[in-house]
Amino acid sequence: MARIVLGLGASHTPLLTLDSEQWVHRAQADYANKRLNLSDGRWLSYDELLAEVGPKYAEIVTADELVRKAHICEASLDQLADELEAANPDVVVIVGDDQAELFGPANQPAFAVFHGREIVTMDKYGVKEAPEWVRTMGEGYLMDEVHRVPAASDLGLHLVGQLVDGGVDVTSVASVEKPSDAGFGHAFGFIIQRLFRGKSIPVLPVLLNTYYPPNVPTAARCHDIGRAVEQALARHPDDLRVAIIASGGLSHFVVDEELDRCVISALKSGDHTALRSIGRGALNSGSSEILNWVLTAGAVEKLSLAWVEYQPLYRTPAGTGVGAAFAVWRE
Repeated sequence: MARIVLGLGASHTPLLTLDSEQWVHRAQADYANKRLNLSDGRWLSYDELLAEVGPKYAEIVTADELVRKAHICEASLDQLADELEAANPDVVVIVGDDQAELFGPANQPAFAVFHGREIVTMDKYGVKEAPEWVRTMGEGYLMDEVHRVPAASDLGLHLVGQLVDGGVDVTSVASVEKPSDAGFGHAFGFIIQRLFRGKSIPVLPVLLNTYYPPNVPTAARCHDIGRAVEQALARHPDDLRVAIIASGGLSHFVVDEELDRCVISALKSGDHTALRSIGRGALNSGSSEILNWVLTAGAVEKLSLAWVEYQPLYRTPAGTGVGAAFAVWRE
């Protein structure tokens, strides 16, 4: 049987690919953003957000505070890499969302599994005309050029068949034909680049549509699929050690500490009912990546949450940024 021996969760914000003094570039994007998502389902421009909440985070958006939080996040990522190395899995399942990288409006599956021979990333951020910080981000995402990473093809094909037989209508993806136009993106490249430490581990990508209505799955459905993934893996005939990693989250682009801490509390206590009950209004835009964690939580129900770190990374006075989270589940 293929047995999940380790679960990890890791935010993949661009901030984690950049030095803290470069975070200002993401702040500039927030100032210009006309659709900042609030957890009550509303969308506001930055000026509207600032008018509503005031500059309440101005005193903590300082260079020293950003450096301090960046160090905590880097140490957390190092710990996850240590855990992955110690577990020595045969396969890593990465649960991530696609953001117009492999899929687009003409074909946007709610849930997909890749069973090709190699993962091929797109080179979206490697153009010479791009600013230096964008190229640096691209390197951290394996999107500075076309990268090829071994995929767990046989296990992926098994997973697709088992899920369909179990009532999960999953899209099967077998190849990347033209990576200059469409390929694997940051949710997958960041995990491979930052946590694998150069080791060649076959990857089984599980792709969720978290961003783009109308076919975004509910939290309950994602949790059900996570359970189904674990059961399907367990029916594989080979003795395989599997790690599963949730990529992304938590709240962004407006940080919602209350939402993030509720998610973390549910993970700690094993309150799967709470995870399944997260409403759609709280899961728009970047915050939708919480669904990757919900699916993973369903898959690791037999493991124990051993460690979690949370840092609200504010980057503007009105509170935009990302709730960065890192977690470990072990046997």
